[in-house]
Order: sequence, then structure tokens, then C-alpha cells
Amino acid sequence: MGMMSGTSLDGVDGVLAHIEPSGQLRVLAHSFVPFTPDFRDALMQLNSSGSDELHRSAIASNDISRHYAQVAHDLLSQSRLKPSHITALGAHGQTVRHRPLEFDGDAARQQVAVGYTIQLINPSLLAELTGIDVVCDFRNRDLAAGGQGAPLVPAFHHGAFGQMQTTVAVLNIGGIANLSVLHPDGSVLGWDCGPGNALMDHWCSAHTGALFDDNGAWSATGIVDPEFLETLMAEPFLQRAPPKSTGRDLFNPAWLEKRLPVDSYLPQDIQATLTEFTAMACAQDIQRRAAQAQELIVCGGGALNEQLMRRLAHHLPAVQVTNSQDRGLPPLQVEAAAFAWLAFKTVHRQTSSLPSVTGARGARVLGAIYPR
Repeated sequence: MGMMSGTSLDGVDGVLAHIEPSGQLRVLAHSFVPFTPDFRDALMQLNSSGSDELHRSAIASNDISRHYAQVAHDLLSQSRLKPSHITALGAHGQTVRHRPLEFDGDAARQQVAVGYTIQLINPSLLAELTGIDVVCDFRNRDLAAGGQGAPLVPAFHHGAFGQMQTTVAVLNIGGIANLSVLHPDGSVLGWDCGPGNALMDHWCSAHTGALFDDNGAWSATGIVDPEFLETLMAEPFLQRAPPKSTGRDLFNPAWLEKRLPVDSYLPQDIQATLTEFTAMACAQDIQRRAAQAQELIVCGGGALNEQLMRRLAHHLPAVQVTNSQDRGLPPLQVEAAAFAWLAFKTVHRQTSSLPSVTGARGARVLGAIYPR
């Protein structure tokens, strides 16, 4: 099993997968359990400093584990399997902070900064609730080896979508957007390229009450503000060369508030501009660093936003922009499937990190195993 709750903070996606010894994966079942508005708000608050954080984080870790367990039991029910039939459950946990390679460096002591990444989960509780071996904590070993700890899915993207004859780009648009570039010689690059749905979802929720802009319909009613768009595109992170990763530590409501136009504006125009911002940030990285790609496969919740997909296609006229469903894996199953695959690699003591993606000193076996 693989489970993912991403920076979109909408809920937990889980898959049950059969994985061949070669690593080839086939999804057998999928389940999704949404977060309640109160739990979503609690997780959102933990993305920034606040009172009694340790207590709130511990309780949220228990709650997120119960959500994961609910998904696991639903997958077992769908497939009519028992926990003993499942080799392992790869659980990403809920990222609330991601600050790699920062804070604890000391040049005088020749101490290189490691930084930190925090995913909320109680793997012992999850193993207790499911009766399945749990694999989690996938990012920290890569940080310890000098890497970004993210993105982790490009290696899986290569196995699922790589082609022998041509370069393919895979764009996962969750709360944050990350890009994988799969070359026919087997080499893989990957990095976070900017905001995904995080800013769009925040603005839509604040002004319409809906958790997201369904199909980008609200965005399509607005007009892009060129000056505001220029301000957004000036974010220094977008100009940095990979390896790089980010999260809500950067692209959050406070970041957006500082950049809003000073004059009056229509909310739908801001939404249109945020959609354009997400599309342009992704497209510019493809043009800069994957110009030879002939196909862009889009997955994650952003693949279901028709307006965003149209804007991506507009900015990449020479590239075939497709939904991962057309390549055999529905958009909302890709990341969960990746964590089933990562758990498979951990159980078999196989490396799954890519130094070409994270910048680490070498490939590492990722994850920690909590026996049932």
C-alpha cells in the first residue's frame, strides 16, 4: 500500500498495488478520505509557528495516522484481502515544515547545514491500527546525506512514464508543483518548480467558500493582471537552479498578501493571475531545463483543472500536454503509488533516492520500518 497526504491538505489518497520484483507496479484499488475543515485548519496552522506546537503536532500526528488507517481498511475491504496479505504500507505523512540545508551550518567547525523536514505521522499507531508493517520517514536520510529530501517521486516517474526514444517531462501539481525530466539514456532530473494549487486553493476558499476552483471555472471568468503577474514571477526561488525544493514555508497566504495589488481588484482576476503564475512557473522551467521534451505528463490534483491545463498548453505550444490518465495511471493515484513503490524499495534494502535530483552525496535506502 502507498499513502499520500500532500500540501493541498485535502485528504489522504491511498492505493493497493502489486509490485513485481523488477519494480513494475500495477494499481489494484484506490481510496480517498477527505480531511474535515477543522482538521485541515489545524494542519494549516502547524505550517507556521504558534503556541503549544509540540502538543498540537503530536495530536495531529495521531489524527493523520487514523485517517491513513481508515484508507488502509477501505483498500482491504475493496480487495477482500487481510492485513497479513500486505507486505508493507508506505506512508508519507503530512509535511508541515520543509527547510533543508539551513540553520545549523558552522563554517568555523566545517559543519555543513542539514536543516530539517517534518512530516506528521505516528507510525507505531498506524501499524497498531492496521496490522501492517509501516514504512515512513522517507526524506530525512537524504537530508543527512546533504540532499534536499525532495522531490522523491522522479525515480518512480521514470519507471512509470519513461520512454526509450524520447525525453519526457512529468509535472506533479499538488499544493506545490514538482517536475521530473526523464531522458532516454536513463538519466533523471527533478525539482520543485513553484506553487501548485496552494495559492489558488487559498484564494478560492477565502472568496468563494469552495476548497478549490473546480476545473478552473472561476479562474476562467477573470482577467490576468500583468503587473501582479510580474511581481509574482520575480520570486527569487523561481530563478534558482536545481536541486531545489520548497513548500508552504514559502508559498503561503502571508507571501501572497505582501504581493497583492495596492489598488482595488476583482477576486476572480487575482485567481486568473494565480493560475497563470502556476502555469508560467512550470512552463518556464521546462523551457529552460527540458527544452528537448516532446511530452509533458501532468498528474496530481492540478491535472483536473482544465483552465490550468489550457494555460500550460498555451505556454508550451511545441509540447504535447497530457493527463497521466492517458498513460495508464489516474492523476490522483500517482503519488500514492510512488510511496507504495518507495516502501517496496525500502523493504528490499534498495536505494530509491536520486542524487541528480536532490543533490545528496549519493543514493540512499530511504525510510524506516515499523513492524506490525
